[in-house]
Amino acid sequence: MTQRAADGPALTRTLTLRDVVLFNIVAVLSIRWLATSAGAGPSSLVLWVLGGILFFVPQGLAVADLAARHPEEGGIYRWTRHAFGEGHGFLCGWCYWVNNVLYYPSLLLFIAAIAPWAFGAGESGLGDRWDYLLPVTLGGMWLAVVLNMVGVRTGQRLQNLGGMAAFLPGVLIIGLGVYAFFMHEPATRITRDNIVPGADLSRLNLWASIAFAYAGLELSATLAGEVRDPARTLPRAVLVTAPIVGFIYVAGTASLLWMVPSEKINVVTAIMQGIAAGVENLPALGWVVPLAAAAITLHVLGSVGAWLSGSARVGFAVGIDRYAPPAFARIHPRWGTPYVAMLVQAILSTAFLLISVLGKGTGAEAAYLVLLDTMLLVYFVPYLYLFLCYLKVGSGTERAGLPPIALRWAVGTSGLLVTLFAMFVACVPPPDSHYHLAKVVGGATGFLLLGGLLYWRAAQRRDIGLRKAA
Repeated sequence: MTQRAADGPALTRTLTLRDVVLFNIVAVLSIRWLATSAGAGPSSLVLWVLGGILFFVPQGLAVADLAARHPEEGGIYRWTRHAFGEGHGFLCGWCYWVNNVLYYPSLLLFIAAIAPWAFGAGESGLGDRWDYLLPVTLGGMWLAVVLNMVGVRTGQRLQNLGGMAAFLPGVLIIGLGVYAFFMHEPATRITRDNIVPGADLSRLNLWASIAFAYAGLELSATLAGEVRDPARTLPRAVLVTAPIVGFIYVAGTASLLWMVPSEKINVVTAIMQGIAAGVENLPALGWVVPLAAAAITLHVLGSVGAWLSGSARVGFAVGIDRYAPPAFARIHPRWGTPYVAMLVQAILSTAFLLISVLGKGTGAEAAYLVLLDTMLLVYFVPYLYLFLCYLKVGSGTERAGLPPIALRWAVGTSGLLVTLFAMFVACVPPPDSHYHLAKVVGGATGFLLLGGLLYWRAAQRRDIGLRKAA
């Protein structure tokens, strides 16, 4: 069964409900956020719950509604285009596509930090050596590229494996946390004072991290043209995915806090710290530590594949509308995938990987870190459009099975305000930084202006082409 994407090349519908659920899990759930939240202490538990209610649930409802209304390839780009016109659609798609160029390197560097635990070298310092980092990160990147480029079904195997692999470390850390609960006192004491989120700088920045950790439910909708019965499948997948992700985030953080003192948590490898601490008095289970490391590595590799595949479809959809280079709309004649959009993104990500690894300890590393903060700001722009689309398309209409108008406004406004707040705290400069705010806001503004320039030039060429055709 095939589907023609917005008068573009034909795509094959192969993804089932199971595939989309696993795709959502591998796209949204990231075990590394357990380290960030546990390192911030018990108050992160409250923030996970508040973030779930005020951002994750509204995001899920918005995605489910918009995916049912507009089940087209390109997802959030198409929704914005329908609601606000071509210019806003392009800007949304541009921000969604370009921020992922820097997202992959951060995921791959996390893989490099976790992978040594799989063969007993977790504390060896291997993750600081460029001769180890480069082959592991580049190899992971291009493995995901090749698998997703040779066919959506082939790439989906990697995403499915990554989604299933996410359960093993999640179940392990939660199971060991339950065991520790009955066996000994908590390593991090939870009191009335430390569980209440404060208004200090570190807690404000954690809000942005929580929102970022919960983001991603919209990604599967970018592949709507390859999903069987997308108007029904995509909303159902959101409803299945959301409670699984929320439970693992909250229960996993609580388990880590019970087993490891929050002040000793490593913000990169905390999940391995927790599992190692949990089996310390259970020698018969020592083998689960390398197994969990291997599962996390596979999970994150699947996440790279999911974001690569999904964001490439946005570039593909923009290419079909002739606002990106025409090559972006090309489908591989044999594999049926938007291979050009995927390759361009992978090549740019490879360049930033080289900068981040080889530039460690230099001015290049500092520039890369500023660019990461800039991308976090750019990343939330499509979420502003997501909630604005949700509010606009549902205004004055009632649909069976969906919230009434008043509740829709409350849900959409909540998601919109949390997104704006996350963007604000993402701009808060770290201690001892110089001109951080100017660099991050200036960089984000530069990316937006570059997107506007590309759109203007493409619109000019398109108008000239239409006049010639007439």
